[in-house]
Amino acid sequence: MSTDVVTREHVVLLDEDGRAIGTEDKASVHHAHTPLHLAFSCYLFDDAGRVLVTRRALHKRTFPGVWTNACCGHPALGEALDQAVRRRVGQELGAEVADLRLLLPAFRYRAEQDGVVENEMCPVYVARVIDPDAVRPDPEEVADAVWEPWASFRDDVLAGTREVSHWCREQVRQLPEDPVRAPEAPAAGLPPAARP
Repeated sequence: MSTDVVTREHVVLLDEDGRAIGTEDKASVHHAHTPLHLAFSCYLFDDAGRVLVTRRALHKRTFPGVWTNACCGHPALGEALDQAVRRRVGQELGAEVADLRLLLPAFRYRAEQDGVVENEMCPVYVARVIDPDAVRPDPEEVADAVWEPWASFRDDVLAGTREVSHWCREQVRQLPEDPVRAPEAPAAGLPPAARP
């Protein structure tokens, strides 16, 4: 008899004020009427100021094959967002980060592709990858990953000449011109469910 335990990943459901109202299985939460839930996005940089841009795996249920920021994910109920970011960066990219900072605590978006909706309160972080050469994307999550100069990436996204995810485009519009040197935003701006 197998002793393997199947662990299901859950997302934290939110009310309109950002308070936790329950959880739902991640595998079933995304559909045409996806409820509002808690997530995060992270932009990763190297010491040269390049940003890591990833292409989502082609078999992902939500937004397959779309180019976007380095890492997105969902915290578990009771998991601190900064710990969730570190966990997910490790899982998806095999990387460790330093200088993790919150920049957009109140970012929220809704996007739809092929009948599947994302509906998230999604605080945005930036961090530095400790060893860029050690980045090893998990093919279950990431189809491709490239380092690009932030300034040209940002300019192309803002000009509409670079195809990226809906959330990445909106985040780049709101991020400071130089996110690496920008001051950290206060945690008080996070949705209540994500506050320390």
